[in-house]
Amino acid sequence: MTVTHPETSHAPTSSPDTDAPVGLWLNGARGSVATTAITGLLALRAGMADSTGCVTDTRMLRDAPLASWTDLVVGGHDIVDTPLEKKAESLVDSGVIPAPVLAAVRGSLPEVEQNLRTGYDARTETGPLAEVVERLAGDIEEFRARHGLSRVVVINVSSTEPPADHRPEHDDLDALTRALADPDDKALPASSVVAYAAFRAGCGFVDFTPSTGARLPALEMLAQRERVPFAGSDGKTGETLLRTALAPMFTSRALHVLSWAGVNLLGGGDGATLEDPRNARSKLSSKSGVLPALLGEDVTAPLHIDNVPDLGDHKTAWDHVSFEGFLGVRMSMQLTWSGVDSTLAAPLVLDLARLTAAAHRAGHVGPIEELGFFFKDPIGTDEHALAEQAQALAAWANGLDGHGDS
Repeated sequence: MTVTHPETSHAPTSSPDTDAPVGLWLNGARGSVATTAITGLLALRAGMADSTGCVTDTRMLRDAPLASWTDLVVGGHDIVDTPLEKKAESLVDSGVIPAPVLAAVRGSLPEVEQNLRTGYDARTETGPLAEVVERLAGDIEEFRARHGLSRVVVINVSSTEPPADHRPEHDDLDALTRALADPDDKALPASSVVAYAAFRAGCGFVDFTPSTGARLPALEMLAQRERVPFAGSDGKTGETLLRTALAPMFTSRALHVLSWAGVNLLGGGDGATLEDPRNARSKLSSKSGVLPALLGEDVTAPLHIDNVPDLGDHKTAWDHVSFEGFLGVRMSMQLTWSGVDSTLAAPLVLDLARLTAAAHRAGHVGPIEELGFFFKDPIGTDEHALAEQAQALAAWANGLDGHGDS
């Protein structure tokens, strides 16, 4: 049963129907990843697409008690007002969404549009963050009540933020709550404001970005108090996915990696965002811990992210691996990954909504380390090897109790 605290919580005071639909609330709902996820979900329902790329529809998770695609209801926040239909049209033009898919689901987009609300923009908000949290949590609570949802999962798919400077109140929930009430104190980055609001509304939270999100001790305290799960961070969709699959090959064959250099070329909104060195630091930090963890030692691993506007949502990553074999003989491996970022990310967002909702239903509280399979910088675990992460995910998800309290 959800524990509520009237002075701080919007969480429901009684258990909702566990068979009711599940809400997916997207922060950054009008962005490329969110629009692709929304369009893809509508296409799955319409029979216009299969679930390729969705891990939750594979044999690996065949026994997991998951909500069906038809039971997912989508809403969200964003600070821009571009209509979903217009955003989807631009994604058709850039090769992210096939034109026949949009044609088939176009009529359903206005229904989702009605569930979108204005998000938090730190550049324009003037009141105390406590009021922002109240508004965001209220939007989510109204969405849940209006659609009769059993629970809602909030997933952050907004633009990457710079790393947050540590503050003493980040370590103590009571101190943070006092700071939020000060109109002159911007105590939290936007992603953490969203996490705070999600927890206050009694919702699970997932950060698909490398932003701070729920990665603060005070916010974990809040999640524990509200009895909700959370996971993150930074969805693993391309170059890092390859690294977590290939790096264990070298260690298991006793081959010594001397260096592993990488170059990432991308355009679109992500390219423009990561062109700012402050934002790029979050992404580079998220990616940088993977190789030392997998190889068991520090390795020379220069990594560059470059904005190439004409690439749009198409991303190319090039890696060069120098390694040493028997008798000290030097060898190398080169690989190129060319992918469509939103197309790779969107099915994982849908997977994470289903899995986090199932965890919440089963009574899981706090970090869900088994969801590290989906992330570059997983919360709650130091395991990065893809095969081991997949085994942990399957054992956990297939063993969830589908009839727990909310």
